[in-house]
Order: sequence, then C-alpha cells, then structure tokens
Amino acid sequence: MLIENLDKEGLTFITNVLGETSEKGVWAYRGDLVLIQGSFREGSATDRKPPELLLRQTAILADSEKFIFLNGLFDELQHISIFIEKYKAFLTPDTLTLFYVENIEIPMQIELEGVTFRLLPYKEGMVWNETMETLYIEKADLKGQSAEDKVVTVYEAAKSYKAKGETLSFEDALGKTIVVKKAAAVGPI
Repeated sequence: MLIENLDKEGLTFITNVLGETSEKGVWAYRGDLVLIQGSFREGSATDRKPPELLLRQTAILADSEKFIFLNGLFDELQHISIFIEKYKAFLTPDTLTLFYVENIEIPMQIELEGVTFRLLPYKEGMVWNETMETLYIEKADLKGQSAEDKVVTVYEAAKSYKAKGETLSFEDALGKTIVVKKAAAVGPI
C-alpha cells in the first residue's frame, strides 16, 4: 500500500492515524507528510535528523498506487512545487485536494501537473477542525466511525465542496502571497 510504503520510507511524521479504511484497499493517514527529509546524522546511513520541511496536519486517502484525497497545511504557497516534485508519481487528475496555505489571503485554485489544487487561507487552529467547518461536517456525522473512516467522510464531503476563488497560474498565485507575521510565543517565566 502506498501510505504504508511512505511510512516505511520515513516520509510520515508525527502519525495520528495510519490504517486501512472499511473500504478494502483504501488507506487513511493523518499526521505530517515530509516534503524535505532531514540529513543523515554524522557517521550514519540510517539515522536522520528531523525533517526540514513538512506538509503539516495532513489527512490523506490513498489506494495502493495513488493519492485519492489530500488535505493539509502548506506554510508557504511555493512549497506546492516541492510537494509535486516529491509526490508527482502518486497524483492523478482525479486526486481531490483541499489545502490551507499560511501566506495567501484569498481562496484560489491552481492547476499543476493535471491536478487542481484548491487552496484556502489559513489563520490559526487545527486543520482538521477547519476542514470540518469548511465542509459543514458535524461531530455527530463522525460518531461511531473508526479514525480511518472519518477521513473517508471528510473526503466524501469534499467532493461536493464548491471551491471559491479564481483559477490562477502558479506564477500569478505566487504574486498574490502575503507576508505572515507570527506572534512571538512566550512561555512560563
């Protein structure tokens, strides 16, 4: 299975859900997806430093060969090109995406490598909760489902989601990015 293989290759990080859904041959994953792996530690060919870049808080459905559904958070719009470079072999025109991006202000759509990327601005919070709110999914809609089947429910709702925002070229979309100002985190004194 594709997701199992990605996990074995060290391309999953901080895994919350990893398993087969009730639909045979379809697997669900929730966690972070590695875009750029950390370098090997000195003198090791197997022990890596933490990833350098992640697609954060992802929810993914995949069969044995391709991604069916992708949801998550890009820190910056330009990281989509890194994602495509690394995972292009698993994307098809039927792959359904719904991504949040920190450095965009308005919803937009981009078509790259035959895949439509539906992009929403992200301010704060958990991507899973934001996605459920965007797709009008109530917690009661998920009651009694396995963690894997909850991802299927989100995918089913995403299929009927009408994306807002204009379709832009990747270059035009990059011209509409914003500077994200993050508040300094202050811990206990």
